[in-house]
Amino acid sequence: MKYSGPVPDSTNSHALREVLENSAVRQRIVEYLGGPRLEDTTCLFLARLDPLNPAHFERHPPACLHSLLDETCEFARSLEDSESMLIHLDVEYVNFDDPAAAYTDPQRIFLLQEPLVRVIETRLLSLGIRYLHVVTGQGHHFVWKIRKCSPVAKAIANLGICTTPEGDPSPDPLFPHVALLMEHLAHLIKPAAAVACEIPVEITAMHVGPGHTGAREMLSIDISEYGDPLRSRMIRIPYTVYRKPWISGLIKRLGIGAQVPGFFTLPLHEMNIHQLIDQRHDPDTIIDLAHRAGVDIPLEETGTRHLLAAYLASGLIGFHREFYANDHESPALTIENLPPCARHILAHPNDLLLKPSGIQLITRCLLADDWPPRAIASLITSIFQDPAHCWGIQWENYDPALRAEFYVRLFASQIHQGIEHGIDFNCVSQQEKKFCWDPAECSLEPAYKRIYPAL
Repeated sequence: MKYSGPVPDSTNSHALREVLENSAVRQRIVEYLGGPRLEDTTCLFLARLDPLNPAHFERHPPACLHSLLDETCEFARSLEDSESMLIHLDVEYVNFDDPAAAYTDPQRIFLLQEPLVRVIETRLLSLGIRYLHVVTGQGHHFVWKIRKCSPVAKAIANLGICTTPEGDPSPDPLFPHVALLMEHLAHLIKPAAAVACEIPVEITAMHVGPGHTGAREMLSIDISEYGDPLRSRMIRIPYTVYRKPWISGLIKRLGIGAQVPGFFTLPLHEMNIHQLIDQRHDPDTIIDLAHRAGVDIPLEETGTRHLLAAYLASGLIGFHREFYANDHESPALTIENLPPCARHILAHPNDLLLKPSGIQLITRCLLADDWPPRAIASLITSIFQDPAHCWGIQWENYDPALRAEFYVRLFASQIHQGIEHGIDFNCVSQQEKKFCWDPAECSLEPAYKRIYPAL
């Protein structure tokens, strides 16, 4: 599938081209792709995003970098790498009522993230992980890597926890087991950040109720990339233009083009976040930064070994081993026993079951009915695989079973480890999140008492 050329917008300007044509900027981008020269890069592909559907993309070899830059289109690099396993933690602000808030009031949304960023930085540095810190349009990326041939990569791959739905060992075990470590890292971050932040902090973009501003806004510790095949995921490239709100049509739809100047994804280097936000659209600042701020992804094998040791000493590893055990049978599903909100999601899975909050609600309700977590994942997988729900090309680049297992495991593990206490597992909260469709006939209290009996 070939996409049309760049979408005209305020980012497609002389200033944008001035930056993208600069040799220092282009060299930094090559550096992020994994090599001193374009022919040496270890990035497997560049992903050009579809302006009509940013969830889909077109693969290009790294050799096409300069032509993609000349077109000023939106593109990213593959998370997959020929030599290393890139480890990536994404943090972003999400507003379910005002999706443009991150662009119209960026100073506020990045101020809201500062306590979360401090918790992440403190945790990573305590593990001895030196990361590359990149700032995007909605938040922050923390990136480092390990060599696939390194002892720590082999130790992670040999954990032997993850299996296929059929119970076989994972055919390429490194990435799924890195996902377990990142889940543990998110568990370490969330509680400390939640008490320090003004708005809710969740693992992935979960629907929340309105806060003091009246908006349903939250901060996402976004590890969702670990719920998809490695080959399907990509990450933003520093020193490239950030065009998400333009290619999605958000800027045009809301008529806010004059309020939102085009800007770049940049490394955070020798300036604070508020200075970066002020300067991220200025060609002179960006070009000067490219001369001073490298973006080679740090090799952090010792720190990653410390993260592995922390995971091995945690209670989470026992939950993971139990999750992937092969002796769980799927109970018979009695739809009538479920609360109306859960029944509604199962009756309308496209797109309610694609939302993390939809999977969380089903997971909680079935856990209350004594379903093993992996059996819940199997049920959701079967729904994702059922063509009667008109999925179209939804699963073209993705794996229904991997997606279902990731989210069910994530939500069940937080309950098991005491990370989440069901504060929003009630009918009022579901109504506030707009996940209630029959309030007169529904009560989540019985399910709540079965899952959280000691609270």
